[in-house]
Amino acid sequence: MEPKQPENQLNIEISEETAEGTYANLAIITHSHAEFVVDFVNVMPGTPKSKVKSRIILTPQHAKRLMKALTENIQKYESVNGPIKDLEEIQLPMNFGGPTAQA
Repeated sequence: MEPKQPENQLNIEISEETAEGTYANLAIITHSHAEFVVDFVNVMPGTPKSKVKSRIILTPQHAKRLMKALTENIQKYESVNGPIKDLEEIQLPMNFGGPTAQA
């Protein structure tokens, strides 16, 4: 006899390919009145062009829930591992494949 699954429990599966993940070191977030779009990019130093590796489209409600979940998880991480250093002083090129301006 198999154990009965609670009615409100969701069984989530993940393929091996998806479980491997995709590395990204830049997220570009845009939004409209109906959705938030998060593009994940892997920018390599010295490379003038990068491609979006993954795009996630969320409703505003799910975007807010994601923000709350990230905030809670960062707080838990920092309570165990110490503060995460903010690297805002590192400037990434923001031309995203467009022509470089010249004077």
